Amino acid sequence: MGTEDDTVVGPVPIWNPDPKVVADAAVTRFGRYVTECTGTTFDSYLDLWAWSVDHLEQFWATIWDYFEILADGHPTTVLAESSMPGARWFLGTRLNYAEHALRYGADDTVAVTAVAEDGTTTRTTRGQLRAQVAAVSGWLREAGVHPGDRVVGYLPNTTETLVAFLAAASIGAVWSACAQDYSAHGAAARFAQLEPVVLFAADGYSWNGRSYDRRSEVTALQQALPTLRATVHVPNLGLPIDIEADSGGTHATWEQATARSAELRFEQVAFDAPLWVLFSSGTTGLPKGIVHGHGGVLLEHLKMLALHLDVGPSKPLFWYTTTNWMMWNIVASGLLVGAPIVLYDGSPSYPDTARLWQVAAAEQVAMLGVSPGYLLASAKAGLQPGRELDLRALRTIGATGAPLSAASYQWVHDAVGPSIQLASTSGGTDVVGGFAGSAPTTPVWAGEISAPNLGVALEAWNEAGQPVVGEVGELVVTKPMPSMPLYFWNDPDGERYRDAYFATYPGVWRHGDWMQVTEHGSVIVSGRSDSTLNRHGVRLGSADIYDAVDKLPQITDSLVVGAELGGGRYWLVLFVVLADDSTLDGELTSEIEQAIATSASPRHVPDDIITLDTLPHTRTGKRLEVPAKRLIQGHALATVASRDAVDNFDALAQFTKYAGGPARPGSAPPA
Repeated sequence: MGTEDDTVVGPVPIWNPDPKVVADAAVTRFGRYVTECTGTTFDSYLDLWAWSVDHLEQFWATIWDYFEILADGHPTTVLAESSMPGARWFLGTRLNYAEHALRYGADDTVAVTAVAEDGTTTRTTRGQLRAQVAAVSGWLREAGVHPGDRVVGYLPNTTETLVAFLAAASIGAVWSACAQDYSAHGAAARFAQLEPVVLFAADGYSWNGRSYDRRSEVTALQQALPTLRATVHVPNLGLPIDIEADSGGTHATWEQATARSAELRFEQVAFDAPLWVLFSSGTTGLPKGIVHGHGGVLLEHLKMLALHLDVGPSKPLFWYTTTNWMMWNIVASGLLVGAPIVLYDGSPSYPDTARLWQVAAAEQVAMLGVSPGYLLASAKAGLQPGRELDLRALRTIGATGAPLSAASYQWVHDAVGPSIQLASTSGGTDVVGGFAGSAPTTPVWAGEISAPNLGVALEAWNEAGQPVVGEVGELVVTKPMPSMPLYFWNDPDGERYRDAYFATYPGVWRHGDWMQVTEHGSVIVSGRSDSTLNRHGVRLGSADIYDAVDKLPQITDSLVVGAELGGGRYWLVLFVVLADDSTLDGELTSEIEQAIATSASPRHVPDDIITLDTLPHTRTGKRLEVPAKRLIQGHALATVASRDAVDNFDALAQFTKYAGGPARPGSAPPA
């Protein structure tokens, strides 16, 4: 399978694959394997993708064989029921995710490197990781934990969290976690739904140079979880713990839970047995518990990490995340392909914006994952990581969580290095994976995602439910993926699940994003379809406005809202946070409007531009367009978002003063 350089038409890529990298890439070897098995040949990645969705069952069966899945017996049926929702994969097979995570690597090779905000670095070998997982799983068994029981973690991004998860998974228990920036109330809103039997909880965490003691929050969380039979206290800050407390059932320290050596055993569970529960942000109500299975996650993450991101035993993976975000689960799955993984616990910008680049250099990572916001901040800080640091091992930079501006592609090319592939990815917690992304064999166009992911029947649909190319439409997936949710927690008839994804197009997954498939096969995601801007009947993508505004050095954050206000009124307003030395005068206003008109279109220019001191985000850093829009439309604050789902609830509350829109056309409400 070669590159697409000779077959691509359209704009010139900002990055093209190195033929030497292509020849050695895992996706190239996989393509040859498919050819050997089926006789089908492929001239490009898009050829392989088309085969993978046209022959869906054969593709996933080949993934199973290629990665040598360990299971009780070989599957005879790949897809027993292809309807959505309700697709059933690999019926009759039994396996365990944790067994695959711990099967690769000699005992003396490094499996996990944990870096604390203060620079403290701890390395854990494969042998040590196996021993710790065996000890904790033995402790859980002695505590009476059985397959299907829920084990939860109120924990930062550390090795102990990884061990606790793998231990729970090894015995077939169901895992769920959240970071400690959630209050006890916020954590309980998630965990109480699961009726957990064991809680792992740290004494606190560090952020921006400060330590946060969370012992009182742990006690409050224990009291909010009456089903707990045991609590394991993890000494992240080294604070004393009163393990004689009445709440939380039996108490143990981390040292006690890992003290006894035990045999490493794996409970074989059904392919669709629950592995973990991830939660929606909770900005529109009680967080939804999204349940994923052992087998679906295993296959999806093997495909994504090996074939798309090209990480493996000699290619360390570092993706900045917290335990609140699905990217933590992706990083943990780096173990599935034998990759050394790097965990970082702390602020990505402390003591300055260069922090993550410094960690990537120190650990010589091959794959670095960051948010689009971090790339933007790095550019605005004037960083030159490729010149200032030793990034010789770095081959790929991943970015997800929001649309990635074209300017960030150019900055990576110029400031990090022209040989570095910037791999923008679009996916979601819903499938704990990606819909579109890159591979080492795909070109990269600035502002675009290189291609649909293998095995993902991705299309853009217009309002008539027809696939379109070169036009913006709804992001849909027309065939099932193994990592689609098994179900939502506490949704016995599946109504909430169906309403979330299948109410608009029955039998077809509608994700809620605007997307365009280009003539050369790439993908452009332009924002959430539930926060669409609709100016004079023309649908606009918020990402087009952010792409223009984020380039301006005077602006550090922005939020655009298009609100229907009744009586035919529509208010398109841009809220901005200014840099310390900037003022929103007539000159800057004109510069913003000109940038938007030039980069997007005159229709995108807002009615008003308003400065605020700060803007709200979800706990994973996403802009809160829909809650802000609903407040402007007059909805009550208590109905638009949960306090614990927002990083700064006061920043969201300030939008209530804009309820009803401007006092007159073209004028903002008084502050």
